[in-house]
Amino acid sequence: MIELRGVTKEYPGKKSVFALRDVDLDIAAGEMVSIMGPSGSGKSTLLNILGGLDQPTCGSVKIAGSDLTTLNDEALTRMRRERIGFVFQFFNLISTLTAFENVALPMYLAGKPRKEIRPKVSAMLNSVGLAERETHLPEELSGGEQQRVAIARALILKPQVILADEPTGNLDSHNGEEILELLKALHDHLATTIVLVTHDARAAGYCTRRIHMGDGRITSAA
Repeated sequence: MIELRGVTKEYPGKKSVFALRDVDLDIAAGEMVSIMGPSGSGKSTLLNILGGLDQPTCGSVKIAGSDLTTLNDEALTRMRRERIGFVFQFFNLISTLTAFENVALPMYLAGKPRKEIRPKVSAMLNSVGLAERETHLPEELSGGEQQRVAIARALILKPQVILADEPTGNLDSHNGEEILELLKALHDHLATTIVLVTHDARAAGYCTRRIHMGDGRITSAA
């Protein structure tokens, strides 16, 4: 599902900074993998490159057989919209849209017919325990509820890969635990490939494999 070969990310300057150095990585379809490491280890840069939000200086990044480094802007946008779902630490919901509208947005952008949107969005919100919160704005939801909306939005187009960047980092321990349980349950039910960047060993414990990074390199992948 995911294949990286020789991925390097260099930020040139008076003294070049390497965020990633010659990274090779394989993640099979259906795995739930954590990426761990101290600040500055390269894990967030790696996640951004996996999602096509950033480009490596050199190397190849394949998602389901497509090399992101060879795609033009239009094809890369389509790849992100259709095959990759994103879950961020700070939710990134649109404040003026209801929970229903936030989840529906990717379907509208993908040109899905209106008659298809209503039942699918309602079913997705129900699957994350928010059937009664469809009409609420983000400010009317708790942090845990906002993250559930973000997860529903990430899953609504049934992407092959979910990339989650510290999804519990802005939540208390109780809500964080609920989000991890939800991600694990959705992973088990949908067999979606999930890559989770986290500092939290508890969060990593929900994953089938742990990848550790240091100084821009993978130091272990057990």
